[in-house]
Amino acid sequence: MTDTTRSASRPVPRPTELSQPFWDAARRHELVTQRCTSCGKHVFYPRLSCPHCGARSLEWVPVSGNATVYSYTVARRATHPAFADRVPYVIAIVELAEGPRMTTNIVGCAADDVRIGMPVRAAFEDLDDEIALVNFEPS
Repeated sequence: MTDTTRSASRPVPRPTELSQPFWDAARRHELVTQRCTSCGKHVFYPRLSCPHCGARSLEWVPVSGNATVYSYTVARRATHPAFADRVPYVIAIVELAEGPRMTTNIVGCAADDVRIGMPVRAAFEDLDDEIALVNFEPS
């Protein structure tokens, strides 16, 4: 869910009680995911129970920030009016070294240079004092 009250021109994430630890870490320029204390698998997006084993024993842990591009598309028309000055931009799914996949943007390179399997690393974009986005850039 997004909130446009912080920025008149750009939608920003609205953390929930469940996702707040993720956003707190991003603000510190750290990437975290949940990890199941029963089966040991990492989980993303934030949830109450493990999608692998069903246990309700998830803890927040730091991850490396290393990933590979799993899939992507190049937006050549803005997906929101606030992004019109950013086209073309890359909307991607990256697979973290720890396993889970995240939807994100690829930054720091030309849109036409992005490839499936490309190694990337977390890059943080501060929107304000409360919210930082997790993007990825070439490693």
